[in-house]
Amino acid sequence: MGKLDGRVVIVTGAARGQGEQVARLFVAEGARVLLGDVLDERGEALAGELGEHAARYVHLDVTREADWQAAVVAAKDTFGKIDGLVNNAGILRFNELVSTPLVEFQEVVQVNQVGCFLGIRTVAPEIEAAGGGTIVNTASYTALTGMAFVGAYAATKHAVLGLTRVAAMELAARKIRVNAVCPGAVDTPMTHPAALDPAVDPAESKRAVDELYQKLVPLGRIGQPEEVAKLALFLSCADSSYITGQPFVIDGGWLAGVSII
Repeated sequence: MGKLDGRVVIVTGAARGQGEQVARLFVAEGARVLLGDVLDERGEALAGELGEHAARYVHLDVTREADWQAAVVAAKDTFGKIDGLVNNAGILRFNELVSTPLVEFQEVVQVNQVGCFLGIRTVAPEIEAAGGGTIVNTASYTALTGMAFVGAYAATKHAVLGLTRVAAMELAARKIRVNAVCPGAVDTPMTHPAALDPAVDPAESKRAVDELYQKLVPLGRIGQPEEVAKLALFLSCADSSYITGQPFVIDGGWLAGVSII
């Protein structure tokens, strides 16, 4: 018996990185998953690997209401219902706050914050109609603290946490639990963009990343997307049945404090 047997879950940003690992784990635990992303080739390949009985891919730009509505139709047509959502899609831009162009700030807001809002607003009624379920929003450890040079990102992740708490309060009577995962540094293309550059030596890039997080993180390493997926699973299954409206930090101890050594 899987922890998500019989569940149908939409996962956004599912073509690679953290979202891909969430999709893989959820399918392994018995869920049927609608994969949403804008990386169509990767998303289609993943759906094919997972199998048509367990997964379907749709193009989903989380900033577009029409794409959300189409995703709901696709999920119901394929699997009959929806009783879970993982709002995972997000983007990160590095810039000094006073040097951030308005268009860049708004781009991050549209994907990270508006995308999460549209997901909750569009999918929650379907989850209610299915008899209840769960929503997991991807925030960040920067939803709980500041970090220089990621002002737009941190602002949106604070907003995601606010949306999580409000949604948890409003949707509890509809048997929908809403929580947030708050990852620190996780080894994905978003936080490790050098991995996508063919001119970069992968071994050298990994060495530099490992050295950085050995210094910054008490556990001495960068996190893995599979670890975040396990937390999303916990918040999407019966193991967390009395938990809603909460942020769950998964950062290797980074937020615990400052080392003086």
